[in-house]
Amino acid sequence: MLLQIRDLRVHYGKAEALKAISMEVEEGEIVTLIGANGAGKTTTLRTISGLKKPTSGEIWFQGNRIDGLPAHKVAQLGIAHIPEGKRLFTPMTVLENLEMGAYLRKSKGEVARQLENIYKHFTVLEERQNQKAGSLSGGEQQMLAIARALMSQPKLLLMDEPSMGLSPTLVDEVARIIRDINQAGVTIIVVEQNARIALSLADRAYVLEVGEVTLHGDAQELANDERVKKAYLGG
Repeated sequence: MLLQIRDLRVHYGKAEALKAISMEVEEGEIVTLIGANGAGKTTTLRTISGLKKPTSGEIWFQGNRIDGLPAHKVAQLGIAHIPEGKRLFTPMTVLENLEMGAYLRKSKGEVARQLENIYKHFTVLEERQNQKAGSLSGGEQQMLAIARALMSQPKLLLMDEPSMGLSPTLVDEVARIIRDINQAGVTIIVVEQNARIALSLADRAYVLEVGEVTLHGDAQELANDERVKKAYLGG
């Protein structure tokens, strides 16, 4: 088991955002979290990556407990987090943003090889490498956010709303990229408001409602569940 979450509770002040949720992620999977705004999806990712401290419960990654670690230590273990809204260094160039993604890497040769590999998959970033990140289109900024995370060669990639604000064509392109990343050996947890896209990508899914896991299982089976159809798929 790559990742295990056990009875995780998280508070913002007195408000309980996660209510003893448990999850498991196998190596090589795409797992999606779906639910309405405020369900706890983003909080789950932030707590896994060490940006938010849990009130109680446990998070285990590759057999090691990580819920007490600061975010930079979690990143060192091989967990990369692409937050909602991309959070690029907009005054810096595309290349400088990519180099920041590799700040934990010690070998310049490995960084150069990874950069070459990134440019093969994201040709537009090579074309724009000397351009300020803030001047890119919304789709190009999302590509850069994904590529920057991949520069660290993560074992687990956390993606928060990767299709937000993108055109339908770009949503399809991001979905293709997510599949390609996974096929290259990276395990992914993706949070998506677009439940149809999320369930089509994922192996398994968890449905969160007001901080609780109410359904979980095979993604395609959940896509055909009448409760999920009614609540999230418009069916």
